[in-house]
Amino acid sequence: MSLAFEINQRYFIKFPGGHPKNHPKIVIIIIFALILSLVIMPEALSITAKCAKCGVETDMNTYPDINVSKSPELKEKVKNGSIFLWSCEHCGQVNLTPFQTLYHDPEEKLMIWLTPSNMSFSERALVESHIKAISAQIEADKSGELLRGYTLRRVNEAGDLIEKVNVHDAGLDDVAIELCKYVTKMEIAEKETDKEKAKQIMDARFKFYKMEGADNDITLTYPLDGQIQGISIGFNVYEDCRGIIKRNPDVVPAPGFAIVDQEWLATKIR
Repeated sequence: MSLAFEINQRYFIKFPGGHPKNHPKIVIIIIFALILSLVIMPEALSITAKCAKCGVETDMNTYPDINVSKSPELKEKVKNGSIFLWSCEHCGQVNLTPFQTLYHDPEEKLMIWLTPSNMSFSERALVESHIKAISAQIEADKSGELLRGYTLRRVNEAGDLIEKVNVHDAGLDDVAIELCKYVTKMEIAEKETDKEKAKQIMDARFKFYKMEGADNDITLTYPLDGQIQGISIGFNVYEDCRGIIKRNPDVVPAPGFAIVDQEWLATKIR
């Protein structure tokens, strides 16, 4: 049974009118270097950023490694996005400047590598080589001991890093959340009578916002007509999606720092 077939059976047939509430030694050295962030305080690096409004340049701190066990204050700054924001002293404009960083929560066994589009060519080439080497070594490790229990992810936008951290902190599986977004998006678009709006909904990037309440209701957000919309789905939707994933073992992220987003999920739904 394909993933697409099961989603269709569960959500769009059974419930048509309802809402679904390669040098191994080098690689090992690289991995150990990542783990060293357990004992080494991450140093802030100053870079020059240009204001998007007035063009005045300002120095801002970046963090190539964010270890939240050693610097817990950085975790909240990641979760609220303030670590990527700075105010121009000349015009007051608040600017967003994402930077390459490895977010590491040792206690939660979570690593997320942010590789934004504004990275230099040399920086991107170095990071890409590290990611490929680590992924290859993990895939070749038949014992399964290398970074056992860790969730490794790669994201390209600061907002995606924020979302992944919030999903993990809520005790949720990001693969299941991506499937929740998909079935919710399909339901909303199916009910929309305006074809243009339905297309906007299908093209929109849904985001996990929070889980709250006695019933663990999950709130997703998405942009529509220039505004951010919110929709609440029941925890049973998440449980259903986890069940679907368990019954479709091919819906598993690649070894290493995998990208898990709506484009990745689309390659699994066929």
